[in-house]
Amino acid sequence: MSPRNDDSRPQAHLPRAENFLLWPPGLQAWGYRIVDQLFASRTIARGPSPRALPRGPEITPVYRVDGAPAGVAEFLDRNTVAGLLVMREGRVVLERYGLGLREADRWSTMSTIKSMTAVLVGAALADGSLPSLDEPVVRWLPALAGSAYERVSIRHLLTMSSGVRWTEVYPDRDSDVNRYSRSLANQVPGGVLEIMRALPPLHEPGSVWCYNSGDTYLLGAALSAATGQPLARYLSERIWQPAGMEFDAFYTLESQGGQEIGGSRAGMALRDFARVAQLVCDDGVVGGRRLLPEGWIDAMAQPAFALPPETLALPATRALELSHYGMSWWLTREGAMLARGFAGQFLYIDRGRRLVVVCLAAFPQPPWIGPGEHDRDAEFMRFVRAVAQCPAPEPSPA
Repeated sequence: MSPRNDDSRPQAHLPRAENFLLWPPGLQAWGYRIVDQLFASRTIARGPSPRALPRGPEITPVYRVDGAPAGVAEFLDRNTVAGLLVMREGRVVLERYGLGLREADRWSTMSTIKSMTAVLVGAALADGSLPSLDEPVVRWLPALAGSAYERVSIRHLLTMSSGVRWTEVYPDRDSDVNRYSRSLANQVPGGVLEIMRALPPLHEPGSVWCYNSGDTYLLGAALSAATGQPLARYLSERIWQPAGMEFDAFYTLESQGGQEIGGSRAGMALRDFARVAQLVCDDGVVGGRRLLPEGWIDAMAQPAFALPPETLALPATRALELSHYGMSWWLTREGAMLARGFAGQFLYIDRGRRLVVVCLAAFPQPPWIGPGEHDRDAEFMRFVRAVAQCPAPEPSPA
């Protein structure tokens, strides 16, 4: 008997995209690895010849939890970690997968993509697409003329100092960041730009730091306009292919066929996260080839703003030992660079120690954090310190 048109059929159920920042723990581990099914996206194409990551002897870091020793397995289990990769002296010394994540799966970058978009700005400076960081953003995005962004420069966007009023409060459904998120989920053409145009000025551009995902959206849009091509294609041509990335990645888009989101929810495989971090650790050089202008990594790592007292007082800021913000990179008191994303995404880079730690996770978020939950940010830093204390692998023979 043939089914009728109104007969029931099997269907996949996906998490609600508009609740991306508000998902309960049961949805996080699933939703974070299928972001391209929930939002419009564009592929960041790998090249024909991926570069294998060199490997060294595996390390066995041990840290303390409630006075007892804990190792890699405990760190993964206690902190709902999906991917963990450590590189010392340019070699992989630890690689783990959890929560069902597989080697080729693309996990959400969250806001770590902000730091990667800043890396790409260096490429645009090198090829002349961007003449200067002090160019006004309205040169590239004339739709912002007459708005609070009229006198904002590329540098201001890079350093989160546009001076525009913005609320980045994830549990508040009416905050600016959640209005932005709903526009992305609803795939409204030009929707994010309209939200940004309507924001009022609050401070003189360049005078005050305020974390603002919308600023990085505009940075990515300006970069696309300056280079004359989609951000995904530019990243593929300037970084992804010459750096030998192993897998295709993706940017999410504001709407079908629209502008890439330069500041959140792209998707990448764990080892390619590590390749990006290692590129930064190696001063923008891969295999002897310079992909980023000399001095650009130092410029990104230069403190642009000391974090304000209200940010320094936040538990996560204290736990992660953060002190300053550079060009779209968080900076620790000891001078390490940190790309940091919602719910436990970290690229930790200590250039002095030649150490890279990548963590992809699904840390529970308000209102889903129960009583007695431990401080996962602080535990991540205890784990990083344990990694740093492990003997470094011997350098490969010349």
